[in-house]
Amino acid sequence: MKHTDILDFSPDFKQAVAFFKAQKNYAVSPMRRLQGPGGFSFLAKDETSRMGLGAFKALGAPYAVARLVGEAWFAKTGEILTPPRFLDADVRSMANTQTFVCASAGNHGLGVAAGAQWVSAKSRIHLARTVPASFAERLCALGAEVVWSGDVYDESVAAAIDDAAQTGATLLADGTWPGYTEIPKWVMEGYCVIAEELRASFEASGDWPSHVYLQAGVGGLAAAMSHMIRLNWTVQPELIVVEPEAAACLKASHDAGRPARSDGPDSNMGRLDCKEPSIVAWRVLERCNVIYQTLSETDGSAAAAAMTRLGIATTPSGAAGFGALCTQLPDITTGKDFLPLVIISEGPA
Repeated sequence: MKHTDILDFSPDFKQAVAFFKAQKNYAVSPMRRLQGPGGFSFLAKDETSRMGLGAFKALGAPYAVARLVGEAWFAKTGEILTPPRFLDADVRSMANTQTFVCASAGNHGLGVAAGAQWVSAKSRIHLARTVPASFAERLCALGAEVVWSGDVYDESVAAAIDDAAQTGATLLADGTWPGYTEIPKWVMEGYCVIAEELRASFEASGDWPSHVYLQAGVGGLAAAMSHMIRLNWTVQPELIVVEPEAAACLKASHDAGRPARSDGPDSNMGRLDCKEPSIVAWRVLERCNVIYQTLSETDGSAAAAAMTRLGIATTPSGAAGFGALCTQLPDITTGKDFLPLVIISEGPA
């Protein structure tokens, strides 16, 4: 996915869908119709069991790893790999010489580690000290080398960039910045699978959502979903991008008219606690006619507790979209056509 315009995002989503449909552990994640505060119905796309990793990011980094290994194999042999070929000894032997490195607030690192393990490559994940130890344990179980780097996410990102430069490992970030944009577009391309699953369901049922709430850290999921919704959904909903008050970098960028930081205290929405946006995600969101909303720490925690009581155990990050919906309710006209959709992006850590 190489473009003259480094900020262009035009994913080959059909390839991503075909790739995952060929995986034995792939299944369409559930969509549940639930009753919210005040008795209104809403839809919840449940990513908490996605492909054994418990988060939507199982669709991102593993797909990017496969694309990178596939490119390396094609450069060496001229063969385009099919999904079954990744399991063959000759491909795995070549992949075993590759190391993928990233920083992570949790789930992206799990995706990188799982993707590397699947193709027999190596992974090294830099974690800030704000990341729960449980994530490090899960990373190690997937064969990753864990490096504790810095006190906050930005410092672990800098450490991962330096690691790749010093060791020759492949940097596989989910954020983008000047000089680094192409690989994360494959991560976002994988996320497009969620939007395609939803579109197929809505085309079959005819029950299209009126509003879609998309939580955002650096913005990869929100941008991929917004792009696909505007591209090919028959009925166009209102799109609301939700960020922690403590890390509203996409809203700050929108207000500034350019990518901008949004510094603040640590957020309990840890997987969304990103102070600097992906420049590709920002550009995509700017053309998708989205609304930005911030969420307080208290409302994030309350949303996680409420969603767990409704039967989907999650975290403040995973329930952020639902939290934004609940805080918006007094200001929304909830007529017969009101049917909001939220993404429950992760299960408990």
